[in-house]
Amino acid sequence: MNGTRSELWTIRPAADGEGVEILDQTELPHRLVRRVLRTLEEAAEAIEVMRVRGAPLIGATAAYGVALALREDPSDGALERALVRLGRTRPTAVDLHAALARMARVLRPLAPGDRFRAAMVEAGRLCAESAEMCRRIGEHGLALIEAAARRKRAGEPVHVLTHCNAGRLACIDWGTATAPVYLAHRRGIPVHVWVDETRPRNQGAAITAFELGRAGVPHTVIADNAGGHLMQHGLVDLCLVGADRVTRRGDVANKIGTYLKALAAFDNGVPFYVALPSTTVDWDLWDGVREIPIERRDGAELTRIRGATEDGRILEVRLVPEGSPAANWAFDVTPARYITGFVTERGVCEASESGLLRLFPERAGRGGADGG
Repeated sequence: MNGTRSELWTIRPAADGEGVEILDQTELPHRLVRRVLRTLEEAAEAIEVMRVRGAPLIGATAAYGVALALREDPSDGALERALVRLGRTRPTAVDLHAALARMARVLRPLAPGDRFRAAMVEAGRLCAESAEMCRRIGEHGLALIEAAARRKRAGEPVHVLTHCNAGRLACIDWGTATAPVYLAHRRGIPVHVWVDETRPRNQGAAITAFELGRAGVPHTVIADNAGGHLMQHGLVDLCLVGADRVTRRGDVANKIGTYLKALAAFDNGVPFYVALPSTTVDWDLWDGVREIPIERRDGAELTRIRGATEDGRILEVRLVPEGSPAANWAFDVTPARYITGFVTERGVCEASESGLLRLFPERAGRGGADGG
């Protein structure tokens, strides 16, 4: 792995070859805890409770989850049950379903006795391809930071605002939105990241800040509602976020609060880019607001918060009055008209069907407004 510090790998086969080892992200930033998943149910639980999170990593974990199911039972029925169980874990991120469809194509034709090892190999191949996609996203996105740097005074940093965590901890390596930042930092371009805290689960404050700090990238954690203020005062050069699902016309589902950042960027003339691998595009959906399923999670994520005390204890406390209900939508949809462009493994394009098809012409004629 090349993206940042090597100890921050997210998923890999266990040493005995019979399980899958993950970094439990529910323990971050206070503890580095590894867990070994050995069953389908353990893999599904890891996705559901967000021990692993981020669209590319969810897809990779689901792929390994299929393999774990086949280690227990390689039959046709077990394969189909695994695909259904894992498909229910997180409804919004499309990488999950793309990974499951890929595993099904590879494994269904095989004899049951060959399936487990083949599944482990295919999941590993998926991970390697995902990491390479992110590296290429970094190369293409680097040009955006270089262009911003040329507009700055010598030595003045490029200020990038991001939301949630679209870093290597959401992926296999490099990350999506962070990949250009890591490359810029490595090449000596002064860069500084404004890190939205990302309530209610605080993936920005807990995870993005953690991995940027490990990589030595200058950053500052801000309240979610501070981004518009920074843009009004010229303190943001570009916004760079990830995505969980992108429709054919360019609407983007991402962590709740992304839409508000895009509106603020649009009002202040700040470029707003979305970094994504092509596996995150759902070519069969058109209207993101109406068609993308938005996950609603337990309200306790909003009403309670977990943190470390000065003496190192990890505590969870209630934030709201006892008995007050909470509604917890995990994602929102940013319409394509508010997005400056997409940064993909094949280059940068306009956030539109024509822009995507310019980079991925093999998708022409599939789905869309007229194609269904």
